[in-house]
Amino acid sequence: MAQRVTNQRRAIEHVFETCARPLSTQEILEQAAAAVPGIGIATVYRAVRELQDERRIAAVPIAGEAPRYERARHAHHHHFYCQKCTKVFSIDECPGDLSRLLPPGFRLMDHEITLRGECAECAAAT
Repeated sequence: MAQRVTNQRRAIEHVFETCARPLSTQEILEQAAAAVPGIGIATVYRAVRELQDERRIAAVPIAGEAPRYERARHAHHHHFYCQKCTKVFSIDECPGDLSRLLPPGFRLMDHEITLRGECAECAAAT
């Protein structure tokens, strides 16, 4: 059965179309509320789940934090987590072959790297 596309869903989709970085559900709510006042967090969670099921967005896991969400990309990339403002940013480069770091006999299948520190805005404020 096809999902009905509501104004709330369109606003959430627009957030992902225009976002430059992975967002938390609260950030998605705040940005969608600019277009649809009164939108609720349950609506955001439902839309995020549906967009993930449709493979239009992907979760960005951050150790010790709630996941952030970004448009699904096919290119391998990593992330930067600001420990001050808790925003997450995409890093489009990869250090490449990490197999040289493995113990003898191990085989690397995949990797995910999250750099941690302060984003430019937070670093400039200190």
